[in-house]
Amino acid sequence: MAERYDCTECKKTLYGQKYILKVENPYCVECYEDLFSSSCEVCQKLIGCTSKDLSYKDQHWHSDCFLCIKCSRSLVDQPFASKDENPMCIECYSNEYSSKCHECLKTIMPGSKKMEHKGKSWHENCFTCNRCQQPMGTRKFIQKEANHYCLPCYEKQFAMQCVHCKKPITTGGVNYRDQPWHKECFVCIGCKQQLAGQRFTSRDDFAYCLDCFCNLFAKKCACCSTPISGLGGSKYISFEQRQWHNDCFNCKRCCVSLVGRGFQTSKDDILCPDCVKDF
Repeated sequence: MAERYDCTECKKTLYGQKYILKVENPYCVECYEDLFSSSCEVCQKLIGCTSKDLSYKDQHWHSDCFLCIKCSRSLVDQPFASKDENPMCIECYSNEYSSKCHECLKTIMPGSKKMEHKGKSWHENCFTCNRCQQPMGTRKFIQKEANHYCLPCYEKQFAMQCVHCKKPITTGGVNYRDQPWHKECFVCIGCKQQLAGQRFTSRDDFAYCLDCFCNLFAKKCACCSTPISGLGGSKYISFEQRQWHNDCFNCKRCCVSLVGRGFQTSKDDILCPDCVKDF
């Protein structure tokens, strides 16, 4: 006798019948469809073994039921998108949900490169510099009013130029006598030290750090021979074409301070009244 070959589920013989193998287990067509076939999302009928089963994210459709939810166009072998688990053709999805380009007002199609800035969207080739008209791409840009500029164009059109090097000032500028300077260009005319954030003074329209100014122009103390700047409210004594720091204006003999007191001179020396009597 021949060995029996029955449906795994209903046990009916499969000799002379169509059947389907699943994990090496045979099933008659009816049992297989009941056990394993999916229901169509649209018509809710089973998608039989002889029908094409189109699936997407655990959803299934007959070929004839896989249509755009908006225009009913067949989506078989066509690109599509999904909204709230409903399939839509790309055109309907774009018209309904895709961003519109701020420049040309046309839809930015899914899959195409989109540029975004402050809640607005552009096609890549529509997001251009207002001056040179070149696409921004990944370059840095600056917005001024309603326009966008690449950095080179912004600097040429709007940035102030350093009075010294004539190049645009983008950061770190210094204003001196109503003229713009780069920090690195605004230096002491003598030692070339940067003056931004430092105390300085000027002479004949040139800027000097305090040390250079004192060394070049300040009078020298008759006692210690170092410069007397007179800057910042510092006090000094002047007498007969000679000057002294307040701290240096002392009696030559007893070293008492003569600031605010009477004194006399003996050749190049200054003496207090007491020392003059003894001299």
